Amino acid sequence: DLGIKTLATLSTGKFFQNAKYLRQSLTELARLQRQLQRKEKGSKNRLKAKNKLQKMYARIAFLRKDLLHKITTYICKNHATIVLEDLNVSGMLSNGNLALSISDCGLYEFRRQIEYKAKKFSCELIFADRWYPSSKLCSTCGHKHDKLTLKDRVFVCPSCGFTFDRDLNAALNLAKL
Repeated sequence: DLGIKTLATLSTGKFFQNAKYLRQSLTELARLQRQLQRKEKGSKNRLKAKNKLQKMYARIAFLRKDLLHKITTYICKNHATIVLEDLNVSGMLSNGNLALSISDCGLYEFRRQIEYKAKKFSCELIFADRWYPSSKLCSTCGHKHDKLTLKDRVFVCPSCGFTFDRDLNAALNLAKL
């Protein structure tokens, strides 16, 4: 199961936290952008400020890519079958409240790396349907909890009373799929 709070949740119970490199660097980026804005156009100092800003963005991208490479390599090396959600990342980015957090995760890059590493390590890769309710299904009885919202982080089944972490419940449902 992929998410914002935890980048990836495996059905074995292992969680991979999202490092949120962009969110951590927002104040530094804002400072560098202000410095760039105050420089005179065409000057050497503006070029230096622009290079500093570009290095900061590149560092964030490299850190995110490194984390994704480590996680996807671990998953592909240690699991023969991988089930991923087919997420509409571009549609999720249109939500203004979550766009920064979603782009900070690098969900599409995660999928791209899993796809080519699954071939490399000869893993079976299965994509769950985009509309499959993995978070809303109870992993023990199969009851669908329609009133579950994004802010509910703990899944409580109204049918059997099963209580579990929402992401881990979704990972178990994807494993059953």
